[in-house]
Amino acid sequence: MQLTRSVICILLTLLLSAPILRAESELPDLGGSGYSIITLQQEYTLGRAWARLLRGQARIYDDALVSQYVEDLTWSLVSHSQLQDRRLEIVVLDNPTVNAFAAPGGIIGVHTGLILTAQSEGQLASVMAHELAHLSQRHFAAQLEEQRRNRPFFLASMLGSLLIAAADPEAGVAAIQSSMAASISSKLSFSRQNEREADYIGMQTLTSAGYSPFAMSEMFKRLQESARFSRVPPEFLLTHPVTQTRISDALNRAEQFSGVSSLKNTFDFNLIRARVQANYAKDKSQLLKRYQAFKDEAITDDLLYSIAYTAIKLGKFELARNEINSFSDTFSNRLSARLLKAELATAEENYADALKQLKTLHSLYPDNHAISYLIADVYLHSNRPEKASEIYKKIVQNQPNDSRAWYLLAESYGLEGNIIGVHEARIEYFLLTANVDRAIKQIDYALKEPGLSDNNKARLQQRKKDAVKIRKSLDLRY
Repeated sequence: MQLTRSVICILLTLLLSAPILRAESELPDLGGSGYSIITLQQEYTLGRAWARLLRGQARIYDDALVSQYVEDLTWSLVSHSQLQDRRLEIVVLDNPTVNAFAAPGGIIGVHTGLILTAQSEGQLASVMAHELAHLSQRHFAAQLEEQRRNRPFFLASMLGSLLIAAADPEAGVAAIQSSMAASISSKLSFSRQNEREADYIGMQTLTSAGYSPFAMSEMFKRLQESARFSRVPPEFLLTHPVTQTRISDALNRAEQFSGVSSLKNTFDFNLIRARVQANYAKDKSQLLKRYQAFKDEAITDDLLYSIAYTAIKLGKFELARNEINSFSDTFSNRLSARLLKAELATAEENYADALKQLKTLHSLYPDNHAISYLIADVYLHSNRPEKASEIYKKIVQNQPNDSRAWYLLAESYGLEGNIIGVHEARIEYFLLTANVDRAIKQIDYALKEPGLSDNNKARLQQRKKDAVKIRKSLDLRY
């Protein structure tokens, strides 16, 4: 029986905790970590195992421009943070709920709903800076230290609840909530301490990166407003409770940075937010009318972009072209505007024109993932899968954990008739999404292919050994 979303979330948490429980007495303190229970390298290994499970359970947002923006924003903050281990993986989830999280080992997750809730880049950056602070201060390791004595009983109770959930999800969730209740009060003050520290360190990062110190309190207020008009509180508030005291603390801290002027604008953020809004809008025609009504107040490039992108989604290509042609000369030469022109040509199935535009951009920005995804898509539509495969191969070389790119690479290999390539790309996709058994089956299929070279055979056999190790890292039975 399919587990409920709540049960799956608990399962992911347990997968993180179980290996630590087994090895708790064995872990050495390598020095400099501040915690004897888990080292930075062990956090990294745990985080990568957890990320595989996350990719297998959650939808990754498939707009490469949005993902690229969130990655660039996060990395712009990292250089101003206290983070020592900068082996990060940033994931944008296709989820309209309001949430962001930091998992051990440098995993940063953002729900698209958070982009919709934020009203400025500074507000979004304040959340990202807060999550980076959780990582830099190693709050996951600190929490394990705090729970060291009570955790064995807690895990045993939780595992029993999960067995119930497998047969009866509703009863399982009730059991899980019951088993968690006993530990909540003891962890509450500790969690608040972590949140206060993350707010303080996060604001330092935020202001050092050039954002207004008041963006954090503004975002807290936005989150409170979201909860007020919703039956279910935003997920972010369940793990990061926002109280009036916390808002007041953020305001007081911001006053200490009153001499800091914000160097950042929200123009690019507005473009990205418009893309997410159009993709989630239930009534895109109504959204388009709302944008057009704003033109009575002021005509700006980001408003024209919002209208044009929404018009493309509605198939109103002439309207989109008119708005794009109205861009200012300065904005017309920016990458975001040039990519939108290419997106319009692609939507109109004018693939020759789209390819011409994207080739020029790809030569200027060969490692830009947004451009790469768009040009690969045009190559597929133009019946040139071998060219698409070249692009996807370059993407996975630069970002080997990009499960979407591996999936699309398998598709393009299939269209060009590269059977071994299909097998190998699918193997990597399955491993990245914690589908280890399917990966091993795929390896076995590949090993049976006629005419397989010794080099390919050796590579596949090694990958099978790797798959066994990966499966062990995900196994709760210790």
